[in-house]
Amino acid sequence: MSEEASDARRFLALVAAAQDRDAGLTSIQAGLLVAAELMIASDSRSFARTLGIAHALVLRELNALAERDDTLEIVKRDPRTMRAFYRLAKS
Repeated sequence: MSEEASDARRFLALVAAAQDRDAGLTSIQAGLLVAAELMIASDSRSFARTLGIAHALVLRELNALAERDDTLEIVKRDPRTMRAFYRLAKS
């Protein structure tokens, strides 16, 4: 198995584990949390490109997650590109 496939499997396993801990998370929301934790992506556009997901979908899920609880926070928005920068909230 290639390293890329192994990384993808690990990422998906972590997303599934996040959803097991919190059944209210969508797969994209769980992915955003895992990506922030692993420092894979810290903005919506990079996350969308890395995973091949429409940026609009990522923005919708990111906003819903940021409003839902205090696990993730949006720290900056770029009005020109619509990119939102996020990080795990400090506990």
